[in-house]
Amino acid sequence: MSHVSTPSSADADADTGTAPPRGGGRGRKRGRTGRRRTGRWILLSLAVLVLAGAGTGYWLYSGIDGNITGLDIDRSIGDDRPEKLPTSGQNVLILGSDSRAGANAKLNTGNVSGARSDTALVMHIPEGRKKAVAVSIPRDTLVTRPECTKADGTQVASAKRVMFNSIYSQVGPACVVKTVEQLSGVRMDHYVEIDFAGFKGLVDAIGGVTVTVDQDIHDSSSGLDLTKGTHKLDGTQSLEFVRTRHGIGDGSDLGRIGLQQQFMIALLAEIQKQDLLGSPVKAYKIADKLTAALTTDSELASLTKLAEFGRSLNGVNPSTMETIMLPVAYDKVDPNRVVAAEPQASTLWKAIRADTTIPESAKKSPATGGN
Repeated sequence: MSHVSTPSSADADADTGTAPPRGGGRGRKRGRTGRRRTGRWILLSLAVLVLAGAGTGYWLYSGIDGNITGLDIDRSIGDDRPEKLPTSGQNVLILGSDSRAGANAKLNTGNVSGARSDTALVMHIPEGRKKAVAVSIPRDTLVTRPECTKADGTQVASAKRVMFNSIYSQVGPACVVKTVEQLSGVRMDHYVEIDFAGFKGLVDAIGGVTVTVDQDIHDSSSGLDLTKGTHKLDGTQSLEFVRTRHGIGDGSDLGRIGLQQQFMIALLAEIQKQDLLGSPVKAYKIADKLTAALTTDSELASLTKLAEFGRSLNGVNPSTMETIMLPVAYDKVDPNRVVAAEPQASTLWKAIRADTTIPESAKKSPATGGN
């Protein structure tokens, strides 16, 4: 497996919501449709962190407040939510999306109508905000979708054994939040979503992201062509990188999650190195690119609120961020799907709810994706 400082994308069979079979139940190469759904989410986690570097200069960017789309999660979900515990830190559900329209249509994502979601990330920021934990939820995880209300007011009944990544396109982002909360018992304080085109624009705005690969990667499917060593990738190359699946693990969604997490950390570190206070023009450019691609919960849906939250995270060091995949096992009925592995998953969520150290035993996943 090629270890790099950035991840490949999670393939998605966006049209059908299904994933191609894994050879012998263990990760056969996925279809062409799937690889389009890349690691947009990779920088979702930094959506709440990016503006921290702008510090007290955030008021200069009040003119781009209108870029941010707000989502009233509380109104959409209602009172059917986990209790917010006084010592549980902050929990942010970070999600990627790909509308396949507008600028996204030019990024080799395929000509598919409708919005799609990529792998979700629960970012837990403990009290004191010194070390964050990022938990990836594989898109192929079978879950129980709770009863939800669509944006148009339509009620959607609860359903069992629903593939996690189908919820966004079928019911909407508020239902994804509700599903994650019921799966984990963890109250989501905030929701952040960024689209595919925004990923490319942000990487270009910061001047690229440096990655290191320990082997040559030549992937005709994603377009990536890298030799062994260190490279600084622009936005387009970064998209190719996070979409690359050939030669990485078994080519499955699980095999790519570790690489996605590595890229997230590299991108966070790159942003923290930016002298945003010393370069207002660059800070504005980054903020403009980011906010144009953002959807957040209503509490963060202004540059002022987003920047204030970001500044509160200044103590979070990307190099110390712990990245974990939700422990999963291959489903006994359908080996092309996974289910939460017990007792590991319950132990992990319990530790996050209580804002305590996650036991090593809760980080081990029976299904590894060939890693």
